[in-house]
Amino acid sequence: MKLKIAAHRLVGVRQFGLGFVAIVLGAVLSAATAFSAEKTFAERLGWKASDVVVILHVDDVGMSHSSNLGAIEATGKGVATSFSMMMPCPWVPEIARYLKEHPKADSGLHLALTSEWRLYRWGPLAGKSQVPGLVDAEGCLWHTVQQVAAKASPDEIDREIRAQIDRAETLGVPITHLDSHMGTLFARPEYFERFARVGIEKQIPILVVGTNATHLSPDERSALATLGPWVKKIWNAGLPVLDDLFTGFTRLGTEKKPEKLMEVLKNLKPGVTEIIFHASQPTEDFPIITGSSEARRADLKALTDSRVKKLIQERGIILTTWKELMERRKKAVAMD
Repeated sequence: MKLKIAAHRLVGVRQFGLGFVAIVLGAVLSAATAFSAEKTFAERLGWKASDVVVILHVDDVGMSHSSNLGAIEATGKGVATSFSMMMPCPWVPEIARYLKEHPKADSGLHLALTSEWRLYRWGPLAGKSQVPGLVDAEGCLWHTVQQVAAKASPDEIDREIRAQIDRAETLGVPITHLDSHMGTLFARPEYFERFARVGIEKQIPILVVGTNATHLSPDERSALATLGPWVKKIWNAGLPVLDDLFTGFTRLGTEKKPEKLMEVLKNLKPGVTEIIFHASQPTEDFPIITGSSEARRADLKALTDSRVKKLIQERGIILTTWKELMERRKKAVAMD
């Protein structure tokens, strides 16, 4: 795969970890043309054709104490319905303990194959000797998606995915879904294939999008067309598929975040859409870790704003989780 087609869009990936995922998920959405005249995946999962169904999802949990506090508040007091954890990170034990007390939480794994920050870093759980192509001179995961794509083999990707799942299982953490930190698992078709096959093997839903592509540009939709056939394969293997994805909320800055979220929610099309946030409650050290500290605080503010909750109720938006998607998929039928 020629990564240069997406290089100009990597600005901001290191800060937010989502610019790249928007491009590569667009590849999966190249299959949308084939599906657009058919039912939405929300309909296939049992909702009505007119239903707007939303997962409000918090990424980067376990990365820091601030990240954990934000996710707990966003799901406990706010409207967020789901979060995913970065298993190689040092604050995972805290969120694992929280999950033992809150086992009904929708908790996925934010599979981390990069370690993007300058001063605050982590290494692979599989160990350097098992995945040498995933580590840099410091023994940490590479800073960027491009570095991983240039150095790591699909076998190493597979080993690290499985090591992170094993860590969660060892901690007794429920795994409701799998997604990809900074979109690394979408960087090469061979990576995505390993990602998909692990999800299918373990019957854990993975992040894959099938129809609307409302929030992605035309070039993003067609960037990696080779992944398109996986949509039907994943569905027919018994896993749910999203209709749409909004990845750029954190990058919208700090001002009027509740209003910005309300605007996004007002314009959603029928189907199942996931909106990704990095809601955090910054502690004193958090600005040292990331320059996006205040943007992440603003994400939390949006998810806990009473006006957002009121809009969701007034518009009749249905909030859901990955756990519910999987339960509904078990009752749904295969695609022809």
